[in-house]
Amino acid sequence: MAAITPIKPFSPEETRWVLDHLHHPAVFLNMTHGWPAMHWTAEHLSGCLGGRLIRFRLGRKEVTNAPLFETQCSYVEATVAQFLRWTQHQTDVGPFSEYPYTEYWAYADYKYISLLFKEQPFMFEDVKWSEFGFEGRNGKESTLWIGTEGANTPCHLDTYGCNLVLQVQGRKRWHLFPPEDTAKLYPTRIPFEESSIFSQVDVLHPDLSKFPWFKGARAHIITLEPGQVLYVPRHWWHYVESIDPITVSVNSWIELEEDDVARVGEAVTKAVVCAMKSTESDENTDTWLNPTEEEKSSHDENMQYLNLAVMASAQRKRRNFQRKPVKRDSCGQVKPRGDGGKVSGEFSIPFGQHLLPVRCQEEEATVPEASSCSSAVSSQQSAGRDCVTPDRRTSERSTENNQGSGPSLITTNDLLDCLLHPDIISRVTELLIERHTGGHL
Repeated sequence: MAAITPIKPFSPEETRWVLDHLHHPAVFLNMTHGWPAMHWTAEHLSGCLGGRLIRFRLGRKEVTNAPLFETQCSYVEATVAQFLRWTQHQTDVGPFSEYPYTEYWAYADYKYISLLFKEQPFMFEDVKWSEFGFEGRNGKESTLWIGTEGANTPCHLDTYGCNLVLQVQGRKRWHLFPPEDTAKLYPTRIPFEESSIFSQVDVLHPDLSKFPWFKGARAHIITLEPGQVLYVPRHWWHYVESIDPITVSVNSWIELEEDDVARVGEAVTKAVVCAMKSTESDENTDTWLNPTEEEKSSHDENMQYLNLAVMASAQRKRRNFQRKPVKRDSCGQVKPRGDGGKVSGEFSIPFGQHLLPVRCQEEEATVPEASSCSSAVSSQQSAGRDCVTPDRRTSERSTENNQGSGPSLITTNDLLDCLLHPDIISRVTELLIERHTGGHL
């Protein structure tokens, strides 16, 4: 007798509707039954990739009270088979032999499936993002991540798109923070990677004497299990750590209309970073370009990129100018238009046994399960009562810095952290687009 395929809790159209209305992270359960990608264990992938070498990032298993950026890691080119033997404490582990398994974790991250399996394009169909309402989207538009316990990505936000993450093997713990907490995460563009704004805080072991604002950051923590899919909304900060011996996950960044404007901001950032960090000085000697960036581009190239980004954004703005603006409620959520049957009437996300919200840790014990605007309002009110405001903290930090030996000298990176703060870049982006359009459309 043929096995009965379980019915998915949401149709592609329903899932897409949910994603279009979600403004907080959430986990989809029971949506990946029958996906061939659920067989993509590290062992299975080793057989698919054979002797192909891929790059692994290695970091020490130690607590330093500071993020371990990719510029500070070691790298090896090895096969997945060698990686697996290394995790099993075997001897024939190739380049891993220089890194004791008990002292290091390893991560094959940001592996683009379109390149990884370009000789096996049939594997693209193993990942079915089309079931989330993105017609025709499969593994070709995704990346693969293979790691050991402790492997992590430093806390950061992605300037482009939103994110869908499928957990295949093992578990990963996600620490997420809302965009409103950006100041409390101490954003930096060093190391520089296009589309990634890093936090200077080690979110697991924060140095609150150096980063006092972080005390008020609202952590939303979830342990992602195999078969589950996490939705990360636009501009949510996230720190991700593997907590099982071997983990495998697949993610896809979903493009958004707002990305046109974000590309202008990224072009501005790149031009400023490259210009200032390429200038020779006694203190400007750090490794500032993330390994994910192939090479430093020239100022002419950066300005050409900036002009193209501004023109593209202005063109999109002109096309959308005549469209009816989207209406939002007091929580910033899209108001239903009343033209689609189930989307008319009172707005409600169908949280329950198939869709779980990722809750703020401080409120988890007190906020009842709901998808309403009131929980978001409650979150903001709670943060206002319990957390010191950034302005007050700025004063406190200034006082602390003036105690003792006095303030330290301002470095190039300090200057860049101010010049390239997301709020500043957002305003510069607006001014550039206004200048290009003559202040009108």
